[in-house]
Amino acid sequence: MKNNKFIGTGVALITPFDELNNVDYNSLNKLIENSIRNGVNYFVVLGTTAESTSLSIKEQNDIINFVIKIVNKRVPIVLGLGGNNTSKILERINEINFDEIAAILSVSPYYNKPTQEGIYKHYSKIAERSPVDIILYNVPGRTSSNIEPLTVKKLAEKYANIIGIKEASGDLCQSMQIKEYLPNDFLIISGDDKMTFPIIMLGGHGVISVQAMVFPEIFSLMVKHSLNKNIIEARKLHYKLLYSVDMFYIEGNPTGVKQGLFFLDIIKTNKLRLPLVEMSSKNSQVLNKLIKKTLID
Repeated sequence: MKNNKFIGTGVALITPFDELNNVDYNSLNKLIENSIRNGVNYFVVLGTTAESTSLSIKEQNDIINFVIKIVNKRVPIVLGLGGNNTSKILERINEINFDEIAAILSVSPYYNKPTQEGIYKHYSKIAERSPVDIILYNVPGRTSSNIEPLTVKKLAEKYANIIGIKEASGDLCQSMQIKEYLPNDFLIISGDDKMTFPIIMLGGHGVISVQAMVFPEIFSLMVKHSLNKNIIEARKLHYKLLYSVDMFYIEGNPTGVKQGLFFLDIIKTNKLRLPLVEMSSKNSQVLNKLIKKTLID
């Protein structure tokens, strides 16, 4: 399969901050090493989970360069690069050195609610400009618009560098339709942690996960079992992870995962940048107990 470097467990990296709300590169280094050591297959840098909209261009560039340096070609790197201003995305593509970047993950335009024709033309411009492969990102809960399966089909058939979709609509029928419309080497990647097992069972190829930063070994093993059709083993780990997954998102993302990583001493603080705030004490205590139980059981 030509796109097999994105089969398995991808992680959408957070941006750790120190007490002064500056980027904490020591914690980011620790997170990367822990993820690779425990089976993560690739990283997404500067995605939604990275709080990218609150980072300056200089910070974004510094983070890209730092991740490239630390990863050192051990696993592929995917760059989050999307938005609701097509021309600005094209300008940003021109500014970036893609030598060590394997693909772009590009979220569907948000807030301005384009039609399917608008979504098609938006991604067409990106596909024509991008020097690397593109993974579409459909997350209607954040964007207020859905990339419909027929639009995915139209884009994939027109542009060879559109190689897959991170599907976070929560609609398994949509994933099945995409699977039906396109060849097997078109990647269907779960964008929702708790939908990973069912999506792979329906022919998907893996996940771009948040929860896997806290449970990299368990999550990666669940994905491996799922891909190898070891259903009993995969289902057992799926339910083990399902036990805590909703608490990671109860106050939004990356609020929960930062609290989890802070609890495990992988990052030094659970700081976020406004308008996001740290998890409440009450929910932090519940999440910490669930993490501990998941790791012990």
